[in-house]
Amino acid sequence: MTTASPAYETNRLSVIPLGGVEEVGGLNMTVFEYGNDMIIVDAGLMFPEEDMLGVDFVIPDLSYVVENAGRVRGILLTHGHEDHTGALPFLLKAVPVPVYGTPLTLALVQEKLREYDVATDLIAVMPRDTVTLGSFTIEFIRVTHSIVDGVALGIRTPLGNVIHTGDFKLDPTPVDGELMDFHTFSRYGEEGTLLMLSDSTNAEKGGFTFSEKEVRRAFEDIFAKTRGRIIIATFASNIHRIQQAIDVAVQFRKKVFVCGRSMVKNAQIALELGYLKIPEKTWLTIDRLRDMPDNEAVILTTGSQGEPMSVLSRIATGEHKHITIREGDTVILSAKMIPGNERSIGRIINHLMMRGADVKYEKASEIHVSGHASKEELKLMMNMVRPKFFVPIHGEYRQLAQHARLARNSGIPRDHIFILRNGSVLELSETGAAQLSQVHAGRIFIDGKDAPSVEDIVLRDRRRLGHDGIVIIMVGLERDTRQVVIGPEIISRGFVFEDASQEIIAEVRDLMNQTIMDVEEDVIADVNLLQAKLRARLKKYLRDTMDRYPMILPIILEV
Repeated sequence: MTTASPAYETNRLSVIPLGGVEEVGGLNMTVFEYGNDMIIVDAGLMFPEEDMLGVDFVIPDLSYVVENAGRVRGILLTHGHEDHTGALPFLLKAVPVPVYGTPLTLALVQEKLREYDVATDLIAVMPRDTVTLGSFTIEFIRVTHSIVDGVALGIRTPLGNVIHTGDFKLDPTPVDGELMDFHTFSRYGEEGTLLMLSDSTNAEKGGFTFSEKEVRRAFEDIFAKTRGRIIIATFASNIHRIQQAIDVAVQFRKKVFVCGRSMVKNAQIALELGYLKIPEKTWLTIDRLRDMPDNEAVILTTGSQGEPMSVLSRIATGEHKHITIREGDTVILSAKMIPGNERSIGRIINHLMMRGADVKYEKASEIHVSGHASKEELKLMMNMVRPKFFVPIHGEYRQLAQHARLARNSGIPRDHIFILRNGSVLELSETGAAQLSQVHAGRIFIDGKDAPSVEDIVLRDRRRLGHDGIVIIMVGLERDTRQVVIGPEIISRGFVFEDASQEIIAEVRDLMNQTIMDVEEDVIADVNLLQAKLRARLKKYLRDTMDRYPMILPIILEV
């Protein structure tokens, strides 16, 4: 793999996704290079999959950017979702450059940077503003999405214009009334667009994505029929969804209680910036909930993805300080089930229902709409922008492939469409475009805010411990004679229940004792060799007799 810049030559533009083209819902990060200049679009994280034991979140491998830190002119953010901004604290520690984004995006980022004690220049921009960073001039173009203040990017380079759509859908009736800037996208199409990178999340879905306002109708229907408390769980960053819940609560003369640190923080930020409008005396503190009649209370909270420590999870398991589920409560999970979270969400739904709640969720009720464009919208975007070359982004391979098919059906030649992998280098020049090389890319597993990244081998060990447990062999040798004076003692956790499996433990003890008696003098004299011998013998025994592969940890004491 190359780590040298592939775009260092004059009049060559390189596009390098470091995340977001092999996964959906995370790691979005793209590098653009021209000459000696580099800009970065987004720097997102991904939440762990079930087999990533003990991992808090995942970020893209940043080594390529760090190696070229002196060439980075700035970071551009399309919107404030964590799958586009969550890796910023780690990136900025190594590459302290200015960050450009719309006001709400930067306000959310600022809170995250404070948590990690990272400081940098945060430069606020508005739609249709432009900034120049080295060889690049970037125009911010308003789009509609599931979060306020989303933008696409029009990137002007000496070689031609590039459109990066960010996350978008064509919502004709957005909650805040701010329509997508169709005119500017069409202008780029008329001027000529060299390359477009476009959101592929819903490339498999036909038709158009429903407007965010459709959720209000579902809320109104539920509110009209419900006589008890209403609990709505959604993403803390979905200000439009929070606004609609508040609007319907006001319509039905109810009071609102906001729970969850991130949701309270985001709502306060949005309120201060004017993106969230709450009538006076509507938002009450949670300690007043106990005095509120059930038919007047609406609770907004986090935990729509089944996060173990979220407010909704603690409510579902009866561990929340202020909120206990009772008969008559209605819980609305107003968010899409992110792939991989189905089981944890299902567990929360089960717990809520067992406690008497009526639960409305995506598969059983229309209480969520996507923030991403479906097939017809994706084709409209292509027809507005009319790019010469096309790269689908923000999706797994099947979604990228479907988006590529839409591009071909829209008239873009097959050899002008590139499905990239993380680390792929798409190089454009006056003679055309080609995928020529690869830079180092991958994933970094983060375990704790200040902890170092978790290596793959650590995850493998955690999976083994979780699946087959651990067996500890403790042996004490007399230092001079090398005679066994302690043990062998066998301790197991997660392998077999010792009190009920004394026969197995006795067999293992006898095997280890016999192994020590059989080894040569040079092995018994070397602690490392003896540990390796015991481990290998027990591993073979357990494999052959029980088809089990626990972690084996021999401990040799010299006394």
